[in-house]
Amino acid sequence: MKKILILGGTRFFGKRLAELLLEEGHQVTIATRGNTADGFGDRVGRIQLDRENKESLAKAVEGGREWDTVFDNICYSPQAAQDACDVFQGKVKRYILTSTLSVYDPSSRLHQEKDVNPYIYPVSMGGRSDFSYGEAKRLAEAVLFQNADFPVAAVRFPIVLGEDDYTGRLEFHIDHVKQGRPIGIPNLQAKMCFISSSEAASFLSWMKNQRVEGPINARSKGEVKLSELMGWIEKETGKKAIISKQVSDKDKSPFGVPDSWLMDTNKAERLGYQFQPLQAWLPALIRQLAAK
Repeated sequence: MKKILILGGTRFFGKRLAELLLEEGHQVTIATRGNTADGFGDRVGRIQLDRENKESLAKAVEGGREWDTVFDNICYSPQAAQDACDVFQGKVKRYILTSTLSVYDPSSRLHQEKDVNPYIYPVSMGGRSDFSYGEAKRLAEAVLFQNADFPVAAVRFPIVLGEDDYTGRLEFHIDHVKQGRPIGIPNLQAKMCFISSSEAASFLSWMKNQRVEGPINARSKGEVKLSELMGWIEKETGKKAIISKQVSDKDKSPFGVPDSWLMDTNKAERLGYQFQPLQAWLPALIRQLAAK
């Protein structure tokens, strides 16, 4: 049994991760603002904190607490990463940061982890609002890998999808097609990669038992053109999508990238992880959401 702390474990793949760890028999503590009910009852410990406030983080983990693994799903700035380096010094055996495909710029190439090297990336300090999402994550990785005295891995996920996705990114497209509203997609030929919320949780759980450090890409096997994705939605809704390059901001697709956005998962696969094929779950998820 491991003592595990999840920073952000009350919804989406963080909640799924907590459930998996509990099923494996681990002692799980979840740390959040306390604004979202988690449904775990007395099966988990709870810490209430403001992740962007170092004093709050330090107070929450004081008292000689130590963890075998810390999963950090809510680190969005270099300052938050530095706070973790300071607060968790000598208190954790392994630290796993949830990072993102957004550390890479969209392009036709298949990005490898070495394309953004956090061990040498120049550090600029600041909070969440001081940087774009992708830059903030690049800097958070850089701070942790360059300054932490504990082993760190950064899992770079693409867009995570599932029926429990509170952001509603896939539903945006389904609802727009159902309602006959235009969708702003600049490049229908762009290819995208995704991962399901259940596999994101499974991969994170698997990572706690690996000795690997550094960044690691994780996504479902295969990719899909946005034109093909919209075709799946058209099939399940029975309606034709209205695609336009000129729309209002509220109608711009969350998947509206100018070029393909893909990454290589050879590193994870060499370690023995077998990713689920994209075709095995995404069309079924679209069908499920379209039926609502």
